Amino acid sequence: MAFVITSPCLNEKSAECVEVCPVDCIEEGKDMFYIDPDVCIDCGACEAACPVEAIYMEDEVPEKEEKYIGLNRQFFE
Repeated sequence: MAFVITSPCLNEKSAECVEVCPVDCIEEGKDMFYIDPDVCIDCGACEAACPVEAIYMEDEVPEKEEKYIGLNRQFFE
């Protein structure tokens, strides 16, 4: 289980999440940040630091945001 960045991050890219991640699993994409699910250690530091509340545990992603689970995975393929 990993954390997932969702639509509130689109074009926001505040980067507080990147600064607090202890394993550097968050990378910047063209329009938003993404979390590498294979590196994430589920510590929750990014979720607490996100100023736009865009980060959720994978099993808690709101239904309307579920496509971002796949988008985060695809970014690291």
